[in-house]
Amino acid sequence: MLHRLRYVFSKNRSYGELEINFEQLEKMVEKGALLIDVRSPQEFAEGHLENAILLPEYEIKQKIEQIATDKAQVMIVYCSTGHRGIKAQKLLQRLGYKEVYNLQNGLENSV
Repeated sequence: MLHRLRYVFSKNRSYGELEINFEQLEKMVEKGALLIDVRSPQEFAEGHLENAILLPEYEIKQKIEQIATDKAQVMIVYCSTGHRGIKAQKLLQRLGYKEVYNLQNGLENSV
């Protein structure tokens, strides 16, 4: 039963073109995309991607305008497994940011 549920959820987790893989992330960062780690400060301290900015998912509403004033700025969010990244991506989109990408399956599954 558990195996079947995992299969169903993995097939339903399709977020399309706004999810990127690690190779795409590297190319986008080289072109100036803002890289945002939405994990906790403790997780960030344990290791993070080079040039990433820490902005925990639960602090986005309060702090995003200090980090990205241009709503057209290309941003990539990531977390451990992709779930907080998706939440952060949707929140940023609701706040008016136009190009927000999520690292597919998060950091643990991408590196």
